[in-house]
Amino acid sequence: MDHTPPPFFKRGPAPLVRLFFFASLSLALLVVDARFRYVDGLRSWLALAAYPIQRAATWPIDVVQSLSSYLSMQASLIEENQRLRAQLLANVQDAQRYQELQSEATEMRRMIGATEKLPVLAQPAEILYLSRDPYAHRLFIDRGSAQGVKAGSPVADDTGVIGQVTRVHPLLSEVTLLTNPDQAIPVQVVRNGLRAVAFGGGASGMIELRYMPANAEVQDGDKLVTSGIDGTYPPGLAVATVVRIERDQERSFARVYCKPSAGIERGRYVLVLTNETARPPRPEEGTKDRRGEKTRRSKGKDKSAAEKAPEKAVSDDPQ
Repeated sequence: MDHTPPPFFKRGPAPLVRLFFFASLSLALLVVDARFRYVDGLRSWLALAAYPIQRAATWPIDVVQSLSSYLSMQASLIEENQRLRAQLLANVQDAQRYQELQSEATEMRRMIGATEKLPVLAQPAEILYLSRDPYAHRLFIDRGSAQGVKAGSPVADDTGVIGQVTRVHPLLSEVTLLTNPDQAIPVQVVRNGLRAVAFGGGASGMIELRYMPANAEVQDGDKLVTSGIDGTYPPGLAVATVVRIERDQERSFARVYCKPSAGIERGRYVLVLTNETARPPRPEEGTKDRRGEKTRRSKGKDKSAAEKAPEKAVSDDPQ
């Protein structure tokens, strides 16, 4: 079977001639382009026409690269966000601790200043917790009989009286607040020296002056301090401020309501007072020796004078 092409397809120049022709044409175009720059415009138009085809060909690669970059950026942002959140939480906790310590230091400084102003000895104590009964108005402090706390010792802070120690344990003590209905404290009006007895008001958080005459010289804003006549509370400690007076003509007594001056429901530290007065510092040893020497000299002079007295009496005897 004959596989040769038909005679029609055999027409034209030979393949070698065509190769030579196109090679010469390409070389000529290269020389003309390098020499006269005639093909720059054509090249620009061809590049512009081929740009959409190039973008379409590189689009899948660009999409994959953008997606991988987005995912890696999201992962890094999530990780950084978690790290910043953890750091923020740590900074917030540090700030809270700093504020708590600063508040504690301020309160301790106030307590130290109040201790120096008190006429009796006092020791600071920390409030541990309140009583389980919300109506009992009691709290517990971290000082007990091991630290020398005794039942009946008054308790105060830097602003006034808080209450009284009613029960003592080895390592802690129970303090009954002034607002307890069973608690009473003798007070005195600063303005005119009027004495009275203040009782706890219970759930109201106030204290009340009972058995006051209807015409008693008490007015709103009067300051109440301890009178000291009971021998338990030292005189002059702030107790409360008069906020309301109820006078009824049908009753022979007035009802006087007062707001406690001390931080009954706030604060963390208190002062446990004692009945011992603050003593002056012990004198130095040199001063003590000089005083002893003076005492010995005075005793020696008295003794020599006593020895001379009988001799004089004998010489004056007429016999």
